[in-house]
Amino acid sequence: MKTIEFGSAADTVLIQPVDNHDLAGMENEISLLRSMTARPFQLIAVKVDNWNHDLSPWNAPSVFGNGDFGDGAANLLEQIMEYCSSPDKTYYLGGYSLAGLFALWAACRTDRFAGAAAVSPSVWFPDFSAYLHANPIRTRSVYLSLGDREEHTRHPVMAKVGDCIREDYLHLQEQGVNTILEWNKGGHFTEPDQRIAKGFAWVMQQT
Repeated sequence: MKTIEFGSAADTVLIQPVDNHDLAGMENEISLLRSMTARPFQLIAVKVDNWNHDLSPWNAPSVFGNGDFGDGAANLLEQIMEYCSSPDKTYYLGGYSLAGLFALWAACRTDRFAGAAAVSPSVWFPDFSAYLHANPIRTRSVYLSLGDREEHTRHPVMAKVGDCIREDYLHLQEQGVNTILEWNKGGHFTEPDQRIAKGFAWVMQQT
């Protein structure tokens, strides 16, 4: 697992699984985030080698293109936890798309993160909503967002994303989790760096 650290050491640490596309927009994301908060932070970008495998909590068939989903999330979380060992620091986990789903899933597995930013998360993932209902979130704050065009797709599985995120948001509210669901303009690939900066800024403001 390769990590890239942005910013100097700080008491607030943001952790974000990324791919090459995310890395290309990382400098802009950092700049946007700094304009949204005066709080010093360090961001650790965790380079994911196999997106569909490393971020998936369990095996599932592919819904588009090639490559089924694997079950590498537990191993990735174990590695990420090695960067969350200081009792004097506050850690937040966030991600975009399947990495956003990973952030939600991880928040059900550990209470180490003060907040989770699930930005345009792949909550259409098979059986994930059932998992979320059966396993309480263990973080204090959860940010959810989706593009207002994301559910308007011809793909029958991915078209469920809007209904799924609404259901998940209501469940988190009923569970007493401090949460928000923000709707952004555009589709899944619209301004991801700005969207995740907003997500991280919101969870940071909650503590």
